Amino acid sequence: MKKSILILFILTSFLSSAQKTENIIIITTDGFRWQEVFKGLDTAIANDKKFNQGDSTYIYKKYSGQDFKASRKKIMPFFWSEIASKGQIYGNRDLGNKVDVSNPYWFSYPGYSEIMTGNVDVNVNSNGYKANPNVNVLEFLNKQPKLKGKTAAFGAWDAFDRILNEERSGFPVISAFDNVGGNKPTQTQKLLNEMRNNSFKPFHEDECLDVFTHYQAMDELKTKKPKVLYIAYGETDEWAHHGDYRSYLDAANQVDKWIQEIWNFVQNDPQYKNKTTLFITVDHGRGDKIKSQWRDHGADIEGASQIWFAAMGPEIAPKGEIKTDSQLYQKQFAQTIAKIMGSNFTTNHPVETEVKELFEK
Repeated sequence: MKKSILILFILTSFLSSAQKTENIIIITTDGFRWQEVFKGLDTAIANDKKFNQGDSTYIYKKYSGQDFKASRKKIMPFFWSEIASKGQIYGNRDLGNKVDVSNPYWFSYPGYSEIMTGNVDVNVNSNGYKANPNVNVLEFLNKQPKLKGKTAAFGAWDAFDRILNEERSGFPVISAFDNVGGNKPTQTQKLLNEMRNNSFKPFHEDECLDVFTHYQAMDELKTKKPKVLYIAYGETDEWAHHGDYRSYLDAANQVDKWIQEIWNFVQNDPQYKNKTTLFITVDHGRGDKIKSQWRDHGADIEGASQIWFAAMGPEIAPKGEIKTDSQLYQKQFAQTIAKIMGSNFTTNHPVETEVKELFEK
């Protein structure tokens, strides 16, 4: 009898610790600062006529609160309700919880490369850099037997074709004004292509509006059911560079709504429900101490190495906002993504170890 109980206990323990995540959705929102994520509205920027687009009343009405917790929840309500209660959130430097990029450049291509390859290649030093010679974790996962042909990436910025080395990687990377659907687009894909191509182009041909990237990715999620999906939004960075604080906050708020839409779909679909993890982060930070520098990033901008990330899913214990002192790095994300999917990311270049704290119960 005792032996049977012991066997049952061991089996139960094994099943409870067994791999549960079968799908992962990775989301980035370009250059969105940890300051707004954790502290909410930055009143010094909102009050500055150079940045508030002449509408501080709108900014305060929509995003201010009784305290920083109320304000940050207004900017990202889903993030600070669902993810805060069921996942983990890292990067509140005011609590000593630090996350930084490791690359020395503090701008987009090197940041995305670091996220996806788990490696800092100092030769990747330009947003115009050639096709990435470093193997990325999406490429690695796409080669695993259970995941092959079930990986896709959608990015608002046209550099993602190069960052993820679409030609070598072997999975579709739809970036900027790329058409979806190939030679045989569905009626929905035809409409998405037409709307995007005929849209207002505030960022010229380099980057489309996030709404198109989002709905292209949602169509993929609903129809082709990828197991590994990457969605890269860009407007938070673009509006910050323009110095438009209202639009910057609106873009972040919209990304939060889209994350909620993705999660609601996932949790109501048999393939994805309770078997899908979200991993959310950014490619770089922005300036802070000199308020005019909040628009910018790069090695000469103090604070631009400071980032954040969050995760929610079956492998992630519901710890909420992490308040312990620690120092984590962007280069740990690739192996973390692989471990969430039950794999160990190995390739011909070094890959940093995962964020072990994320998996501790």
